[in-house]
Parts: sequence; structure tokens; C-alpha cells
Amino acid sequence: MSKVDEDEGQCGSRSETAQQQEDKSRAVKVQCSGLEGTMSATTGGPGWTKVSCPCCVSERVEPLVLVKLGGKVRPETKRWLIRLIGAPQKDGGAALLAHPGEDASGDIIMVSAPRCTLLRATEELGLCKTYCNGNMEAFSYKNRDNFKDSDNMDMFLTLAERQYIVKYELDGLWAQRDLRIPGLTDSYTLQHRDNIWRKLGSAGVILDMFPLHNQEKLKDLSKAWYSGNQLAQPLDTVNGYFGSSVAFYFSFLDCYTWSLLPPAILGLSITYFSGKVHNEMLESISGSGVISNEDDSRPAVCGHIIQAVFSMLWSTVVMEMWKRRRSSLSYHWGTLHLAERFAEPRPGFRGTLGVNPVTGRVEPLFPDWQRDLRMALVSVPVVGLFLGLVLLGMLCFYWGEAQMQQLHKDWNSLLSQTLLYIPSVLHIIYTNVLATVYKMVAQSLTEYENHREESAFENHLTAKVLVFTFFNYFAVLFHIAFFKQDLPMLRKRLSSLLIVTQLVNQVTEVVIPFLVDMFISGTHRRANEDEPQEDKFRKQGTLPVFPGLFAEYIELLVQFGYLSLFSCVYPLTAVLLLINNLTEIRSDAYKICKLFRKPFSPPVANMGVWQVAFEVLSFVSVVSNCWLLLLSPGLQELFQEGGMSSTNILLMAVFVEHVLILVKVVLAVLIPDEPDWIRKKREHIEYTSMQALRQQKLLSDES
Repeated sequence: MSKVDEDEGQCGSRSETAQQQEDKSRAVKVQCSGLEGTMSATTGGPGWTKVSCPCCVSERVEPLVLVKLGGKVRPETKRWLIRLIGAPQKDGGAALLAHPGEDASGDIIMVSAPRCTLLRATEELGLCKTYCNGNMEAFSYKNRDNFKDSDNMDMFLTLAERQYIVKYELDGLWAQRDLRIPGLTDSYTLQHRDNIWRKLGSAGVILDMFPLHNQEKLKDLSKAWYSGNQLAQPLDTVNGYFGSSVAFYFSFLDCYTWSLLPPAILGLSITYFSGKVHNEMLESISGSGVISNEDDSRPAVCGHIIQAVFSMLWSTVVMEMWKRRRSSLSYHWGTLHLAERFAEPRPGFRGTLGVNPVTGRVEPLFPDWQRDLRMALVSVPVVGLFLGLVLLGMLCFYWGEAQMQQLHKDWNSLLSQTLLYIPSVLHIIYTNVLATVYKMVAQSLTEYENHREESAFENHLTAKVLVFTFFNYFAVLFHIAFFKQDLPMLRKRLSSLLIVTQLVNQVTEVVIPFLVDMFISGTHRRANEDEPQEDKFRKQGTLPVFPGLFAEYIELLVQFGYLSLFSCVYPLTAVLLLINNLTEIRSDAYKICKLFRKPFSPPVANMGVWQVAFEVLSFVSVVSNCWLLLLSPGLQELFQEGGMSSTNILLMAVFVEHVLILVKVVLAVLIPDEPDWIRKKREHIEYTSMQALRQQKLLSDES
């Protein structure tokens, strides 16, 4: 068996030259007996690594994270890894609790966290917690006894926060010096400032890591979320179990869905009371070019104008109201004042070792000019190639549309009328497949660019996907509206998108998840009462990895674009979206609870870059709606009757556009991003944090 010398203990391991040294270290002692039935044990009792801090001793240890090891990992490697996890942070360890599972040669390690590690990480992350006076304050480890429930981690931190802290500590393990890993060849020797967790993954020691479900809490959440007939979402419970990033998505989905009611009612009213608009809706669905000659163009024009102006103002009001709701939730969930700290290199970052000029620490470095070169010579051309594929699909759509129109003229039958939708359906399938492929390519491109911080990686990935998404889903609509200037074709295309998307969503979001749960995922969750706890945990690892909320945000962004950009030509847009989203809320909740592993969820204060994307679409809607109204035949007739020239009409459209943009800006200013009481709370938190830092500096100067 390979041994690790005392110097290597600085990287989280300790000497194995004598069994007595292990017995002396309470922080790293491991007893490889099986888990107790309910995983209840005294911290440091049978199975769990021990803690040296008296305040961290607990009568019960809740397994938070499961680490899956490779099948060929040797027992000495597993013992070294357990000691690494349990070693104090000053010795290069994670200061967590580890359990070897059923025995020392098994392929799993259970990980939990003691009180002090959780509290220190709470301060590092900048989370706010309830102070003894009832206010939310930025947590301070030195002042921990004055925070409510700081002696009870189940009450003080949510399950999602505790599980993320475990991941945060494990991902932050860096080798303090060169270190040979017991049981592995010299080719996997850790170099100074190597990320230990990533190195173990590349060596095949660690295959997977995921947070564990708490079946009782999950069952209660399911009943309160999607199993009953309730309309309100249990957002606090969702935040506690799945984390703030998931909770913010469902909060926005809920806010956006119910905000669709006013435009849906307006769209139904315009369609019902305007015969011409009603006929336009029928024409877009039937695909025929026959429109009633009934002389009611003026009410139709008024309806389109009302719908356009309402959509432009509605988009601004919705986003401003969401900001207020977001600030209230972030305060309530303790993420209003997240720490802005110098980020450590993300686990996937690669580079040559050097001294960071900012921190003065030895870490991997990668020149910015090389990253810029990779983006310019590789990423930009590849993204351009996919945009070219979007254009190719658009040309094929136009060609197919022309062929089907000619076929309909020749046959003039119900079959040919049905075939008119074939180009739209094929193009929708093409765009969806292309979007799926592009997402994987964008992920690989962003990895190749080798960004140092996780935030930079996410921003560049999101930017790539947003550019492609806008082009992929809206290029055809903008081309029809701005270049072909064919409103009937635009209306038909938009109705096809909405109707086909509804059908596809109902199948993919409801039917398929139900079948997957019944015949695939359900078999993994079924467990006998007498089944060992380790096997129950292993079954959670057989479920698919949660794909994240990227696709869900993209879907909402596309919806928002359809409604804010083009609803004036198709007033029933909001109605169809409302019907879809009422089922979307429950189906998304069902999927994350039943069909996937539980995801790690970092604490966040907002939706991040997605909020910016929605706001950009809100302002683009002004240009889009003004142009669509300008192309309206009814409005052009009114202008001609008034004797206005084309130049004057264009100038008037530009003037109206600028006025509406000004109105949107005024609305955004008049509606504060956060309620007044939240603003005062935030300023108080910032003030107390500044005072605490000042006091800490004075104490350090005196000492």
C-alpha cells in the first residue's frame, strides 16, 4: 500500500507511515463500518470522519452529497481522499465530513458538512441571515451567535445552500505543493496549485458528484407544487430545496404567465369586435387568401394600433414589476448582498503556472491575447457558419412555400390547403434541431476559449446562444415583415409557429415526461424498505443529469419576442402563450422533481444576463411594431385619404417611435426597480457591512 508522507499532509492528506498518527488526528479518523439505517450518527461516530471543534459535534449527520468513484480505485486512494475531505482548511483540506459507504473498498463516499465550515462559507458567499433583532444582515462568522438559529444548521441554512457549500469547498481544493496520490501512477502527480478535484476527475478517481434528495421534503414539495389544484407556487419551499437560481426561474415564469392575462383579454376583444381582424385570424389558420370585403378597415386599424401600443408598454411594465418582485425575493432569501470577491479560477480553466499579478499567488495563467485570438479565428467563424445555416433554412422555407402555393392554385383542394403548412412545420423542426446542435457547439467553443472565471464562461456562452437564438427564431419573421413586407404571410407564419410550438411543447413537456417517469425513471426510484441506504442513494445517480434552465429561459425569451415584437399582426398570440404556460409551470416542476437528479444551485440575486435580454427585446419591440403598423394596408389607406406623402408618413413613424421609446424610458424611471422598504434595507445592510469591515481593520491595526 502506498503511503503519504507528513509534508504531503499540507495538501489535505496525512502521514500513513504509522497507524498511531491516524488515531491522534480527530479530524481525519475514519472508521469503515456501514452506515446506520437512517444515516443518524454522532459526528465522529461510526463511519464518519471526526471533528475537532466541540460546537460541530452533532447527534445526527445528514448526507448531503454523494461522490461516485471509479471502479478501479484502490482502497488506499479512497482512504487518502476521505482524509483530504475531512482535513482542516489550514492543512489544505475541505473541512467536511466524509463516510466511506458500506466499506473501504466501495465506490461511493458520502459527504456532509460540520457547523463551522457551513458558517464560514456563509460569510464567504456574502449571504444575509436573520439577525437577533429580526432584520436581515450580512452574516459575520465572528458575530455568529447573534444570528437567529445559527446553532441549528437545518434552520439556519436551506438544504440547497448546505449542498452547494459542500460543492464549493470541494471545487476549491488546490494543491499547496507537489503531491503524489496514493494508488495512482506518477503521471497523475499533483503539481503546485493544481485543482485537486479536477485532477482526480481526469484520473478517473472521481466519476460523478451530485446532491442527494431528501425524500420526505421532496414529497411534501411535490404535493404543494404540482400535485394539487393550487394556483400559487410555494416559492420559499422551492428556494429552500432547489436553491435560488431555480426559484427565480419559476418566480419569473409565474409572474410572466399571469401578466399574459391583460394582453390575452385585449387580443380576444379585438378579434371578437373587429370582423376584419377575425377574418385575418381565420385566414392565417386556414391558409387561404380569401378575406371578407366587409368595409370595417377603420376598426381593424384601430385594433392593431391599440394592440401594438399596448404590447410596447406592457413589455416595459412587466419587466419593471418583475424587478421589484425580484428584489423582494432576493432580500427574503438572503441573496440581496452577495459578496463580490476576486474569483478563483474555475475548475475547467487551463494554463501554465505563474504568479497572478493581482493576488500574488501561484496559479494557472492564460494570456488574454490567446483567448482573443481563439475567439476571433475559431468562435466567430463557427458562429457565422451556423448563422449561414439559418439563412439556408430560411431560403429553403421560401422555396417550399412558393411550391406549396403553386400546388394549391393548381389543385385547390382540402389536401393542398393542408400541405400549405408543410414548409412551416419542416422549418420549425429544422430550427429546433439546429438550435440543439448549436448549443453543444457553443459549449465546446466556450470551453476552448478557456475563460478564467465561471461568470465570464457563462456570459460568453449565453451571449453566443442569445445571438443565434434571436437570428434563428426571428430572422424569417423580420425578413417577411421588413423586406418582403407581406403581412398576410407574416401572420400565417406566426400562427404556424405558435400552434406547432404549442403541440410540440405539450408532447415534450407533458406526455413524454409522464411516459419517461412511468417506464424509466420510476423504476430507478422504487426501493424496498429493507434496501440498504447506499443502494437508495446510488439509484439517484442513475437518473439523468438536470440539463439546467438554459433551454427554459430560451423558450420564454422566444415567447416574449413573439408577443412584444409581432402581436399587433396576430392579437391571439397572448392567448396561445397563456394556455401553454399554465401547463408549463406544472410540467417543469414535475420534471425537476421526478425525472432528473437534484442539481447544485448557487445562490443568486437575479436572473443575470437573461433579464438584460428581455429588456433589449422590449425596446426592439418599439421599432418592430411601428414598422408593422406603417405597412398596414388599412393605415396606408387612411394616410392616402389624408393626402400625406410617403416622406411625411415615414417622418411621422420615426417621430412616433421616438415618442414611444421616451414613454418606455419614463415608465422605467417612474417604476423603481425595488420597493422603498427594500432600498432602505439594502442600504442598511451595506452600511453595517462597511462598519464591520472598518472595525475589523481597526482591530488588526491595533494588534
